[in-house]
Amino acid sequence: MNTVLVVDDEATIRRLARVALEQAGLRVLEAGDGASALETARTQRPDLILLDVAMPRMSGLEVCRRLRETPSTAKILVLLITGLLDQARQDAIAQVGAAGVVAKPFTPASLVRRVAATLHSEVTLAAR
Repeated sequence: MNTVLVVDDEATIRRLARVALEQAGLRVLEAGDGASALETARTQRPDLILLDVAMPRMSGLEVCRRLRETPSTAKILVLLITGLLDQARQDAIAQVGAAGVVAKPFTPASLVRRVAATLHSEVTLAAR
């Protein structure tokens, strides 16, 4: 069973994602800020992290950058969640090594499809 860490400072978003992903058969962990996300990623080693870009104290971009710098978390798949996807944000996302983006607002079904596609593509690549 794949594990997904959902990181967002909004409890409602975390809850929505948890319900949708658990119904899809995934194990879900939660973190409400960047520091907690880094600690959970180090200790629990999720298969994928859904990471909000706009969080107080430490942005999702900074969390992703730190994940990539740490050998034990460098290979974890990251999907960044954002409500703003202008060219500057797209460039910043590309620079931190995220696997992709989930645009807000999202539906539970679209979230599950995006997570499943990302996990599946990683499994397919690893099998080659």
